[in-house]
Amino acid sequence: MTITPQVHDDNENIVWHRHTVTKALRAEQKQQKPCVLWFTGLSGAGKSTVAGALENKLAELGHHTYLLDGDNVRHGLCRDLGFSSEDRRENIRRIGEVAVLMADAGLIVLSAFISPHREERQLVRDLLPDGEFIEVFVDTPLVECEKRDPKGLYKKARAGEIKQFTGIDSEYQSPLSPEIHLAAGSHAIEELVAQCIEHLKSQQIIS
Repeated sequence: MTITPQVHDDNENIVWHRHTVTKALRAEQKQQKPCVLWFTGLSGAGKSTVAGALENKLAELGHHTYLLDGDNVRHGLCRDLGFSSEDRRENIRRIGEVAVLMADAGLIVLSAFISPHREERQLVRDLLPDGEFIEVFVDTPLVECEKRDPKGLYKKARAGEIKQFTGIDSEYQSPLSPEIHLAAGSHAIEELVAQCIEHLKSQQIIS
């Protein structure tokens, strides 16, 4: 994708600077195609677990990656944000912008966020060139997520201690046509990772 230099709406002194070391060169050095694997699913679905296992496999194969995890970014990049609808949207917007920069660096970016709304996931997709946003639906039934409940969040949500909790009193909008659909409730982690690797190879992101 060619980025056209543009003037910021609010400040005519801010312009886009072209650099001689390009995204294509960075990708060539790493012998991979940059992309953003966007893991989405309910809390407890296994997004971080699968994304982490996939990153381990990619590293083992010699690829250059970075994993953006929902809780981790809340400790720094998004520590000023709460959990209102506006703050959740801003959380995803910021993460999307960071993912774009990392892809520009030639990396395979893995992101693990509930990101419950299709509109917000589309917002990130629209930031990237065609083929670079790979939506990964970690599809685990709500009853299984509640059974796992690693942080005790579902229990608190059922007790009314947490309001607007996704899957309980706040809607989760499942992807309509994800690039990768993982039946995480009925398959082992190794099988889910293998499915992701197969897709990356089929898209010539890795060889």
